[in-house]
Amino acid sequence: MVEKGRRTNLDKFDKYNVNEGIRSQQVRLVGEGSEPVVIATSDALRMAREKELDLVEISPNQDPPVVKIIDYSKFKFEQLKKAKEAKKKQKIIHLKEIKMRPNIDSHDFEHKIKHAREFLDGGDKVKFTLMFRGREMVHPELGFDVMKKVKAQIEEYVQIEKDMSQEGRNITMIVSAKPSVAKSK
Repeated sequence: MVEKGRRTNLDKFDKYNVNEGIRSQQVRLVGEGSEPVVIATSDALRMAREKELDLVEISPNQDPPVVKIIDYSKFKFEQLKKAKEAKKKQKIIHLKEIKMRPNIDSHDFEHKIKHAREFLDGGDKVKFTLMFRGREMVHPELGFDVMKKVKAQIEEYVQIEKDMSQEGRNITMIVSAKPSVAKSK
């Protein structure tokens, strides 16, 4: 029966063949401060057992496969530790959306620009979406005027990733912080 639920982080590192799981007749043994040596798998297993360690297949796609004599549980622990460190250091960039209408009031406009600056200072990208309803579609130039006003307000500290374009009933524009602005925060 297959157990349902989330996979653990350890599952990622079970891709290595260990000891009797290595199916090849010959292997290339690396490590131990010497040059790589091609030997029979049975000899490599015997050497690993003498040292009370495991024979781990590091690179199975080579001919012959590359193996190392190491403590497998310690190796898995170090791999898991490296993965956690890498995850900690990565920066996730979110895309925040700010929606507007063509007849937006000046105070509402300033408030939305202020929020966009906060999102950009936080390292996120911002997608401005101007939505038309009903007969507002007859005058798309009003929407483009609002988007040009947005662009004029924020252009000194953003780089435009996708310039304003009309897609159906919406005009969209995607911006991100300039690298010099993002580093200063």
